[in-house]
Amino acid sequence: MESITVIGCGTMGHTIALSAIWAGFNVTMTGTSQDELEQGTANTKAKLSFLADNDVLHPSKVDDIMQRLSTSLSLQEAVDGATIVFEAVPENLELKKKIYKELDSICDHHVILASNTSGLSPTDIASDTKHPERVLVAHFWNPAHLIPLVEVVPGKNTNNQAIQRIFDVLYQMRKKPIEVKKDISGFIGNRLQYALFREAQHLLEIGAASKEDIDAAVTYSIGRRLPVTGPFMTADLGGLDVFSSISDYLFSDLSDADESLHHLKNLVHENKLGEKTGEGFYDWENDFSENINQEREKELIHFMKQDLKQS
Repeated sequence: MESITVIGCGTMGHTIALSAIWAGFNVTMTGTSQDELEQGTANTKAKLSFLADNDVLHPSKVDDIMQRLSTSLSLQEAVDGATIVFEAVPENLELKKKIYKELDSICDHHVILASNTSGLSPTDIASDTKHPERVLVAHFWNPAHLIPLVEVVPGKNTNNQAIQRIFDVLYQMRKKPIEVKKDISGFIGNRLQYALFREAQHLLEIGAASKEDIDAAVTYSIGRRLPVTGPFMTADLGGLDVFSSISDYLFSDLSDADESLHHLKNLVHENKLGEKTGEGFYDWENDFSENINQEREKELIHFMKQDLKQS
């Protein structure tokens, strides 16, 4: 079995580590401070306990699973013995290039180096390494322990063996990996997500509906069927002649903005950044934030239970 190191213990790092230890892998998680590591470990255990509370695993298993997680402040120590490294540091290309250059020098040549970037090029990330053939992207979605999709994106020089090993590990982690065959900005999921977000911003800007009703239009329509049918299968079910006709008259009226729109820019300028600052499109008071996060996790757990039954 592969031995895994996760670099970063924040929002994505600790949930990637959770996914791996839950699947039976031994994982070392590293961060920039002892406080970060302790918080990451506590968050991991809390999420496992929440899964137990929702009957996804037996409560007696939580401590056993946690035994497979160790931590280290030393990158050198953290990767010692690792065969796969998942990196989950902030979305800064220069920072990632620096980390991969160091990893390339301290990890044996057979160790796969996988970035959790949401859209940066794996070719660029590996540009300062001597062994770019073992560098790729494995983009987990937040929360990584509940969302099955992982986008695997090879760089220009990534070899097939690295891709296959990552796929094998992700299957063992009960994930649904896809291979992105072109090194394109945003990969697949974010390009689709931001196409929807651009149109949502546009509808709000022109006063077509309130933000609440725009959100409701998604959650109570396409959001209900997307778990079963993606855009192409939905089109097949609706009739391609119908979808072609609607595309012909609607596409020209959709937003083609090439940057974020006025309302969003104003919120960012005012440091109203969403949940993390307490205000964004919505007001994120503590009770509201807790309720939304729990509701989202419970809904994702509902789908996870279905996936587990099918596996």
